[in-house]
Amino acid sequence: MAESELDLLQGALDVMVLQTLGAMGSLHGYGIARRIEQVSGDRVLLNQGTIYASLVRLQQRGLISAEWGASTNNRNAKFYSITKRGRKHLAEDVAYWQRLSSVMGRVLAMQEDGGNQ
Repeated sequence: MAESELDLLQGALDVMVLQTLGAMGSLHGYGIARRIEQVSGDRVLLNQGTIYASLVRLQQRGLISAEWGASTNNRNAKFYSITKRGRKHLAEDVAYWQRLSSVMGRVLAMQEDGGNQ
C-alpha cells in the first residue's frame, strides 16, 4: 500500500458511504466510490469489490435502499439512497467518530516525558 493511501476499517467506509449518500442524494456504486476518493484527496482509493461489499452490508441492515435506473452514459445501474433509519444511524456514527477523533488527537499529542511520572 502506498504511503499516501489509507487502510480503512470496515465501519469507517460504511460511514463514508452513508455520509456521501446523505450529502449527495441517490448515486450508483461507481459514483459513490469516485466521490469518496475525490473528497479524500485520493488518499482513499476504492476498488469495485470494496465499495460493493459495503453497499450490500448497508442494504442488508436497512440503512440504504436501491433501485435500478439509467446512468449518465445510459447504462443500467443500481442507484443507492440513504433511508430514514440510515440517517439516524449516520448521526450516531458521526458523533462516535467525532469523539474517537478527539480522544485520538489528545493521545497522539502526548509529549514524551522520559518515563517520569
